[in-house]
Amino acid sequence: MSYSSGRILLSSQREGQVSRFRAWVIVAVPLAAILFQVYVPLFFQFLSFLEMPLLVVMYFALMRRNQVSALLLGALVGLAQDSLSKNPLGVFGIVNTLVGYFAASVGMRLDVDQGVIRLLLSFFFYLFHQLMYWVLVRALLGQQLAFEVQKTLMLALLNAVVGVSLFHFLDKLRERV
Repeated sequence: MSYSSGRILLSSQREGQVSRFRAWVIVAVPLAAILFQVYVPLFFQFLSFLEMPLLVVMYFALMRRNQVSALLLGALVGLAQDSLSKNPLGVFGIVNTLVGYFAASVGMRLDVDQGVIRLLLSFFFYLFHQLMYWVLVRALLGQQLAFEVQKTLMLALLNAVVGVSLFHFLDKLRERV
């Protein structure tokens, strides 16, 4: 563990390095995640727990370490997700924007190339995502929505495990410098 320039747990050779991706990756991966979220649960109900758009927004925000681009990506992915689902337009847009911003902020402070850190961040950001969604639906829309703590914790763990595997795959799409 090293403490340099206000960063925590940055001990790899790539200390604080911003990852770069080709333009097609930044377009195709979120689009595939949104399509996965909309269409795969129609055929495979047991995969409906996966929040692929959230995981993709989180990955790009953590790896690119740029809060503005994470805000934009989160907003675009969230609005696209809202437009293709039965949810009110803007709720996922707001929530994914917040997740993108905070993930980019955390990415600037932590070494996010470590599997354990990725697992913990995926778990935390899934909980944050669900809590913010619950707050927005209750506060802005005035709808009664139950927040089941045990179910949310279990789904957070499942999404975190899938997230670590997904992040490992997406690492292969990074540009080599």
